[in-house]
Amino acid sequence: MYTGLLHLHSALRYIVLILLIAAIVQAFAGWFGNKTFTASDKKLALFTLISVHIQLLIGIILYFISPVVQSALADMGAAMRDTQLRFWAVEHIATNIIAIALITIGYSSAKRAYQDKAKFTRIALFYLIGFVLIMSAIPWPFNRVARGWF
Repeated sequence: MYTGLLHLHSALRYIVLILLIAAIVQAFAGWFGNKTFTASDKKLALFTLISVHIQLLIGIILYFISPVVQSALADMGAAMRDTQLRFWAVEHIATNIIAIALITIGYSSAKRAYQDKAKFTRIALFYLIGFVLIMSAIPWPFNRVARGWF
């Protein structure tokens, strides 16, 4: 179960990133192009929100069944001195929760906004900040805590 969820979580990151990039580009285009906020704009933002929440749920399940995290939680003092353990026990999950919270705030505040420009602005800025945080917390193969592409 652990290996399957880990592969799903790793593969799903690409869908999340593609949707985030598409939503950010569309929001900036709408913001600076003074466009009308359409149903397709709302759907893309919503699908992006749903995908990051699904990724979060899988990640939380993995957090509690991961042998790496379990060993880190057994001795947090030692884990904080170890780059790998600290990343998995604290940095990865905390950064992604903050990023997903910001994306959620961006979607919710855009939904309540009355002007189209305000909707695009909120999605563009909150999703962009969330995207940057997510990119910094992914264990890319070239990162200090490297994992494979899948």
